[in-house]
Amino acid sequence: MIIQNVLLADPSTKTLRKTDIRIANGLICEISESIAAAPEEEVIDASGLTAAPGLIDTHVHFRDPGFTYKENLHTGSLAAAKGGFTSVICMANTSPTVDSVPVLADILSRASSEKIRIFQAAAVSHKLKGEEMTDMKTLAESGACGFTDDGIPLRNASFLYEAMKKCAELDLPISLHEEDPSFIKNNGINHGPVSDSLGIYGSPSIAEESLVARDCLLALRSGAHVVIQHISSGRSVEIVRMFKALGANLHAEATPHHFTLTEDAVLKYGTLAKMNPPLRTEEDRQAIIAGLADGTIDIIATDHAPHSREEKERSITAAPSGIIGLETSLALGITSLVRPGHLTLLQLLEKMTVNPADLYNLSAGRAVTGSAADLVIFDPEECWTPTDYLSLSSNSPFTGWKLFGKVKYTLCRGEIIYRDTEI
Repeated sequence: MIIQNVLLADPSTKTLRKTDIRIANGLICEISESIAAAPEEEVIDASGLTAAPGLIDTHVHFRDPGFTYKENLHTGSLAAAKGGFTSVICMANTSPTVDSVPVLADILSRASSEKIRIFQAAAVSHKLKGEEMTDMKTLAESGACGFTDDGIPLRNASFLYEAMKKCAELDLPISLHEEDPSFIKNNGINHGPVSDSLGIYGSPSIAEESLVARDCLLALRSGAHVVIQHISSGRSVEIVRMFKALGANLHAEATPHHFTLTEDAVLKYGTLAKMNPPLRTEEDRQAIIAGLADGTIDIIATDHAPHSREEKERSITAAPSGIIGLETSLALGITSLVRPGHLTLLQLLEKMTVNPADLYNLSAGRAVTGSAADLVIFDPEECWTPTDYLSLSSNSPFTGWKLFGKVKYTLCRGEIIYRDTEI
């Protein structure tokens, strides 16, 4: 296969140039101008389009096993491919929890038949109770790419410190959901004017900031690669920035919803704008954008969290938190960050490709000769409106928005796994 006349955007080499790309045997085997096609070689004319390494999402919930009425490995893979993602890392809060080798092995075995690359994080604690540590070494040897109790904070500092030290020994990241429930009365909505208008207390930002401060110190002491997941508070960004400067191996995720929306979205979209941690103030949103711009926040992840329509139609306090995000992530990055001038396209892609690959030691995230032919080809200027989803769920506040940046093709292992129906 040859991709002709494409603008190659590879943040790993700071490449941004028009070129042709030849793919053979699942690899990029040639990048140069004017590659002549061999007889019967497939040619994609990508004039006006941009090619980048396949996107990598470090934080998704495919709900499999246990909650497959919301999503499963197959539908999650379809949604990922439509969004330009060729690699994803699934969280461990399934049912049963990914806290043992049999559960991990089952997921990885079934995932191997999907067309994207699915990696699985294992739990830090058994049954996500924060009391008994999992056998991290054996889980790592069985294929776990990292550890997290995402969805539930690890409240015992001593327990977490020991888990961090174990992760440092294994050279695998540990990812943390930072919300201290002792501060929270109604999760999913920021404590402030919006929650007051709804007659509820909500979740104040100190619930996140207090654990971020503690865990950044533990990260500095342990030496582990620690990921602050879905950061939502401007003060949390400042804390991460400070401890990074002190030498901690810290990483921070920002989601498209946290750098695009504020708590006011709850008044417009109701439960579709309810998530943990919640959307916060415009000041917080701007601090997250500043953190992305200066590198304090080095990863963009969706926290793709499918729920059924029936669940999201419950009351604001009864509905579960979370939104889907795989199919709109790149477009929101372009619309909210690149077009306003906060990030360059290469800076955006760096946080969605090479940075996640390097953190998780994945052989992905690069578009160079000899690398895997995992690519997303997109039109950064095309305006489109998300209406239908390949995800099994549709819980998104961005349905009906005018977004820029349309994925036209996604390739994984040299195979076209998604093609825009309008091509």
